[in-house]
Amino acid sequence: MEQLREDFVQAMSRAAATVSVVTTDGPAGLAGVTVSAMTSVSADGEAPTMLVCVNKDASAADPILRNKCFVINVLDASQQAIADTFAGRSGAQGAERFDGLTTERLHTGAPALPGLAAFDCEIKAVDLIGTHHVIIGAVRAVRVAETGTPLIYGMRSYLRAEKA
Repeated sequence: MEQLREDFVQAMSRAAATVSVVTTDGPAGLAGVTVSAMTSVSADGEAPTMLVCVNKDASAADPILRNKCFVINVLDASQQAIADTFAGRSGAQGAERFDGLTTERLHTGAPALPGLAAFDCEIKAVDLIGTHHVIIGAVRAVRVAETGTPLIYGMRSYLRAEKA
């Protein structure tokens, strides 16, 4: 089983993904965490839906679940420092991760960071699978930048997207 896990982690390092920061605010407080596991579920229905996976041990996990809302902030290639801060690499904890950042409150009141796009969501479903909460959110507001290039993570490092 250990070899399967090692093979899985190695193979997943080849699956490049955009880097996003999931933020929340409400009765459980202000929090955020860097993720690469996020995707759209559907553009149709009552509202578009998004999926995000958050490690159950992340400091932002409990506030996200208790606040019942979150913003998926898709980062620009120039925002590696923000990704590192919310990944815990800067030493900043909790709300101090937001120090020096300009945020915008969208429909749910969760903070949208500057970046390529922001999807403001209300939680519709949560399932704990292994070490991660799989969270489905109904999109209530979207903000999109006019220019920029996504920050990508793959091969265990940050990458920049190139147009073909």
